[in-house]
Amino acid sequence: MNKLEQLRTMTTVVADTGDLEAITRLRPTDATTNPSLLLKAAALSEFADEVGALKASQDAVADKVDRFAVSVGSRINRVIPGVISTEVDARLSFDTEATIAKAEKLIGLYADAGISADRVLIKVAATWEGIRAAEALEQRGIHCNATLIFSFEQACACADAGVFLISPFVGRITDWYTANTDLAITEPADDPGVQSVTRIYNHFKAHGYGTVVMGASFRNTGQVEALAGCDRLTISPDLLQKLEADERDLPQRLSDSGDRAPAPPPLSHSDFLFANNQDPMVSEKLSDGIRRFVVDQEKLERLLGG
Repeated sequence: MNKLEQLRTMTTVVADTGDLEAITRLRPTDATTNPSLLLKAAALSEFADEVGALKASQDAVADKVDRFAVSVGSRINRVIPGVISTEVDARLSFDTEATIAKAEKLIGLYADAGISADRVLIKVAATWEGIRAAEALEQRGIHCNATLIFSFEQACACADAGVFLISPFVGRITDWYTANTDLAITEPADDPGVQSVTRIYNHFKAHGYGTVVMGASFRNTGQVEALAGCDRLTISPDLLQKLEADERDLPQRLSDSGDRAPAPPPLSHSDFLFANNQDPMVSEKLSDGIRRFVVDQEKLERLLGG
């Protein structure tokens, strides 16, 4: 088996793209989108009809973007066996009630398209307010993907809240250390992004948390391979193709021993904020990630505005 086939035996493979052709060819179980990926999808010929119709529509721009996100997600959902992740507007990252309302709207649009809620994950930024929104949505039967995870404390707060899935951003963590420190990464095990996901995965398994760990934001196949065995990994088409072309052995790196220990007390709001504030990588990358998604959300609005 090639490395992609081997990876499928130990990890749920997720495609990090809005490219329907690539998803159909690479056959992931799940897929994830975000404003940046939707903006790329809007330039693809396969979505030209949707873009044209939305440009001509008299609907509010925000409604057009929501409809496009769900249109892309619905078409992807029909060619995968699992779930599609669709992101809430990043400008709502610090507004719990608005995030809940937007999530329910997206789920309603999916229902109108014939896609049930159990085939969708709503992506929310893992701010304190976003985590509280995800907690409420989970209680209403809407599963969430807490994204932009850069800290152990963000991950733990999501597990405490019963969030279905988290997405720790491997590559962006590594980017920060590469740009701001003298850290030399000689092998994937030295990679701080890989180390972050490994710590979270081991902690969740050791304490019996049900929250799914899905590594995201990979820069190379070495990072992916170092996390083989993680619950899920969301991987770009180019890296999936590289794994598919590699016939060498892929050892499993992460596994659940089955041993369990009592869970620690939940993090308080103040402890969560203080821990994230004390780590410049976390505070900078979380803010930067939200800003980047906002930029692409606004570009998509201008494109679809007509």
